[in-house]
Amino acid sequence: MASIGDGELSPPFDLLSPASGPRSPFVFNSPHSGATYPRSFLDASRLDANTLRRSEDTFVDELFIGAVALGAPLMRARFPRAYVDVNREPYELDPAMFDGRLPPFANSRSMRVAGGLGTIARIVADGTEIYRRSLSVAEGLDRIERYYKPYHQTLREVLNKAHRQFGIAVLVDCHSMPSSQVTREGRPRPDFVLGDRYGTSCLSIITDVAQETLQRLGYTVARNKPYAGGHITETYGRPQHGMHALQIEVNRALYMDEMRYARTGGFAWLVADISHLCRRIMSISVEALRPDRAAAE
Repeated sequence: MASIGDGELSPPFDLLSPASGPRSPFVFNSPHSGATYPRSFLDASRLDANTLRRSEDTFVDELFIGAVALGAPLMRARFPRAYVDVNREPYELDPAMFDGRLPPFANSRSMRVAGGLGTIARIVADGTEIYRRSLSVAEGLDRIERYYKPYHQTLREVLNKAHRQFGIAVLVDCHSMPSSQVTREGRPRPDFVLGDRYGTSCLSIITDVAQETLQRLGYTVARNKPYAGGHITETYGRPQHGMHALQIEVNRALYMDEMRYARTGGFAWLVADISHLCRRIMSISVEALRPDRAAAE
């Protein structure tokens, strides 16, 4: 359920860790499941909270919660994606949204900014404009300082800790996709899309095991289309250095009523299946993911 926060969200994110400490180099991340909407954000928006939620990856953190019991930490945002999107570069900002001049280091020409979905989004997922007024530059930069930068600092620390402990680290970036859209080929969206930046963000064994596991469970699976992986996958996936990243997109029709933001009867089944998926990919040996294997590929 979405909630309304007064003032700054504290803490802005949660890091759920296994009780006895990490037992695996895997780290799970849910950057878009945050559902606490700051009151100041709602006041500045022309939309109600229910409409703003169209950009959420609702319940995705709960779908992957089983990874914690299996020995992997799970990080999840509490702030909503529509407020600040950590799956973007830190300063992908649209000058038209702000009253004042953006700093010279801002990336104002990216395709994501042009589409209205920069670090601070102009629209929600269905293309509806969010704000009733221009934002001050200071307000935009403050969100990045308070939410974006601490999030990435912590995620980087968790991954580096896993790398020191195990010699490798594997980030699984967890997302959801609306069911109503179809592919460019006119087919319905698959149940899962696995994004590894076309084989550059992780060794193929990770994607292969994930795909095989899901297909054996009866799900339809696509690779890299339409989602190859965003900024997080691209930034943290460095197989040649023993740092792997795989993005997983889950079709919302499998587990929720997309109009009411409510779990459906398939939710518990999907949680169990995703826990099985986590167990299978976490069983891949560390040796199979060493940097020398990446060089061989």
